[in-house]
Amino acid sequence: MRPPKHLRPATRRWFAAVLEEFDLEDHHIRLLTLAAEAWDRCQAAREYIDRNGMTFTDRFGQPKARPEVAIERDSRIGFARLIRELALDGVDAPEAPRSPRTADYGSRR
Repeated sequence: MRPPKHLRPATRRWFAAVLEEFDLEDHHIRLLTLAAEAWDRCQAAREYIDRNGMTFTDRFGQPKARPEVAIERDSRIGFARLIRELALDGVDAPEAPRSPRTADYGSRR
């Protein structure tokens, strides 16, 4: 199984490393894919916030949070929950993969 092509390069490497480390069933690979997509979405929102700030001024002159703030938060939460569901809670973010602490779903190779 190859990582989905729409993922960022670092996330594709992380995805491949997790697949190499564990024997995952099809439904776990789908959860892993969702986790990788959530991570990428979180990173894209973070990059936008870094460029444009966390708030904007609405037409009434009131500061409002950018929608990307919620996207980042929701994606971060989704990623954490999916990693927990896969029992990969010991795995670092895609930039720095390491061996998971538990292997409840899938066995080490």
